[in-house]
Amino acid sequence: MSKEAALLINLGSPDSTEVRDVRRYLAEFLGDERVIDVAWVRKVIVPGIILNTRPKKSAEAYASIWTDKGSPLMVTSYRQRDLLRERTEIPVELAMRYGSPSIPDVLKSLLDSGVQRLFVLPLYPHYAMSSYETVVVKVMEVVNDLRPELDIEFLQPFYKDSDYVDALWESARAHLEDADYDRLLFSFHGIPERHLRLSDPSHAHCLCTHDCCRSPNPAHATCYRHQCLVTVDAFLAKSGIPPEKAFVSFQSRLGRDPWLRPYTDETLKQWGEAGVGSVKVICPAFVSDCLETLEEIAEEGKEIFEEAGGGHFELIPCMNERPRWINMLAGRIETWRKHPARKPVLTV
Repeated sequence: MSKEAALLINLGSPDSTEVRDVRRYLAEFLGDERVIDVAWVRKVIVPGIILNTRPKKSAEAYASIWTDKGSPLMVTSYRQRDLLRERTEIPVELAMRYGSPSIPDVLKSLLDSGVQRLFVLPLYPHYAMSSYETVVVKVMEVVNDLRPELDIEFLQPFYKDSDYVDALWESARAHLEDADYDRLLFSFHGIPERHLRLSDPSHAHCLCTHDCCRSPNPAHATCYRHQCLVTVDAFLAKSGIPPEKAFVSFQSRLGRDPWLRPYTDETLKQWGEAGVGSVKVICPAFVSDCLETLEEIAEEGKEIFEEAGGGHFELIPCMNERPRWINMLAGRIETWRKHPARKPVLTV
């Protein structure tokens, strides 16, 4: 039997909160053409301005959430890997799209160990060129360079997978069952509107037609916004939470171009000014707590809401190491082992 392995891949984190390490991490992240797709911005603005100003501020943000063991994202990701090793019969490794451990290093190690079949699990529920797509492209670049004949398959975006929705609800249930809150905000990582249009193979549906995310169309296979809304719909159906109590927003925008709206920070400010008494925030685009949840939402978002006049604020933790989430990943690995794909992976 051919030697098999599974590879988890998440975003990544700086090696430390030192400005030099944060700058190196940001240089790799912002240098990705699928994160910043405008060439002159990536080649001029990023090195000339952003990397001279943003690293210090970002280092302070990372320092506010850093633990004795390091980056929360890395600590949780390694723990997820270890738990999966206990539940599967094949090697499970971890790589990060940016930073360490790098995709090239981990793939080389796996191939050198004799791996012939590989299952890659990008830990992104929804498809976006700046998250899921860039992982697939990077992995295939390395594989085509090192071993083009490798039998490789990718876990597809699982935004509407019932096991994912169950795991998401299981992780949030204790925070929501008492219904003692006024509004539940689903805050997703934002992307530029331009990315949505670029990911639409027809270039004639996303943000071009009325109620595009609700009108059935093949573009939804790669439409981030549509997939986010589907996740929310499925979560509300599973939990029984009234739809009128739930809201959707998008966080983490960068630059001046229009990103998906409404913006999380502006929404929280408006709610605070309106005197909303209690808000809970869940971030379904993230499977592990990280800078974007622990600092941007739990610290900065809370401050924006409360200083504007809002009442109680609570971040609902990500799935992290919750058993149902780990069991879902283990189940997908076992399904792959028993039923090799008979169709090609998602084309990007």
